[in-house]
Amino acid sequence: MNNRQNSIRFNITFWVLYFLYEWLGMGAATDQYYVYFLKACTSFPIAFVVSYLSIHYLFKQFYLSNQKTIFWIGQITVALVFVMLKRYINYYYLYPLYHVEGMLKPLIFLPKILIEFVNLYLIVSLYGMFFFIRSWYGQQQVLQELKQEKIAAELELLKSQVQPHFIFNMLNNFYSSAFKNSPETAQQILKLSNLLEYSLYDSKKDKVPLKEEIDYIINYVDLQKIRVGDKLDVSVNIFDNIIGFQISPLLLLPLIENCFKHGVNKSIGQSWIRMDVSAKEKTLVFKIENSIEAENLVVINQNGGLGLKNVKRRLELLYPNTHEFNIFQEANSFLVVLKIIVN
Repeated sequence: MNNRQNSIRFNITFWVLYFLYEWLGMGAATDQYYVYFLKACTSFPIAFVVSYLSIHYLFKQFYLSNQKTIFWIGQITVALVFVMLKRYINYYYLYPLYHVEGMLKPLIFLPKILIEFVNLYLIVSLYGMFFFIRSWYGQQQVLQELKQEKIAAELELLKSQVQPHFIFNMLNNFYSSAFKNSPETAQQILKLSNLLEYSLYDSKKDKVPLKEEIDYIINYVDLQKIRVGDKLDVSVNIFDNIIGFQISPLLLLPLIENCFKHGVNKSIGQSWIRMDVSAKEKTLVFKIENSIEAENLVVINQNGGLGLKNVKRRLELLYPNTHEFNIFQEANSFLVVLKIIVN
């Protein structure tokens, strides 16, 4: 919310100052305030639209997602259209008021078009410079927050690492003992041991293979099914070859936990969970849907779901401008769709 408010204040301040410069600044130099007020009324919206399209749309949508060819085609198209629009307005509407001799040249006059281009993109460049400085400063703040969070997490890990390691070692001993008498119980212990091992060691990595993350989730679901019994039906569908794809560890777990917390655990009758995974080129898509009773949707809407909020926060930090996170609610189902572009 604070970032959004700061962005709004920055934009209002920048564009008000630009309008006043075009009107009062230029008007004071020639004492033609009315003419330059009209000029400001035409220059301001064109500069605003070009800046928005160039930076907030083309740069974020295509350049950051490594679609540079589309980015440059878009930039050239925007430049041609709006420079010629500016030239047309000046030539037919403003020149008759303050620069009649300018109409002696034709509308398509290269030196004048170049001047219009430079005047327009000086403002766009200035806006872009301030925008990227603000973005850089914001990233530095995020990095500082991450450093502080990492230090706090490491301290917590040091406090608690003895007990998890002890449990992990004991589980391995239990598995060896149970394997002889009860293979099914041994398999359950093995799943729990793998779950703990992944949480202890792989979660420290920046990226893990997508297959390992999916296996971790399947282990988690299998252990949950022991608790809830036959009332749960789970479907995991992997539509593409996911070998070679990597992802930040434990990113998907809160989505599965959310299915149990608000769906399975609060359902009296049968319940279901469906997870679809697709990986094409550099895009990963996760769809996680679960059955839910209508009254529980109200709870999610009111509380927002802490797990989902944490996922959104991690995505903003780990995959800025290269992810989409959408939630769809129906009368009896809750669907989360996560798309990540992997560079």
